[in-house]
Amino acid sequence: MSKKPSQDSVPQDEASASKLEAIKNLIFGENIQQYDSEFDTLKKDLQHKKEVLENYIDEVRNELMQSIDSLSTDVNIRITDLENSLNEKTEALSEKKVDRKELGKLLINLGEKISS
Repeated sequence: MSKKPSQDSVPQDEASASKLEAIKNLIFGENIQQYDSEFDTLKKDLQHKKEVLENYIDEVRNELMQSIDSLSTDVNIRITDLENSLNEKTEALSEKKVDRKELGKLLINLGEKISS
């Protein structure tokens, strides 16, 4: 035996819906539309603030990337300057050492000439 929906069940659904509506009105009162409106306003406000924060984060990210690029360029320039300065000083030291060797040879020659 199969059960067929009776016509009596439709009015029961309507009766249940009206009972639910009555309970909802008892709990929330007739201010439910005001609550819905306030919730919608809060949702819109939160969405707007989220968008503002995301834009601010993007701006800060871009500024940081520019600062990092600028700092990287400055560091590379300073490293190049230090390398050049180090090369110049090592060349100067090499020349001074050569002069010391020559001076040592000359002093030895002079010492030999004096002693002979």
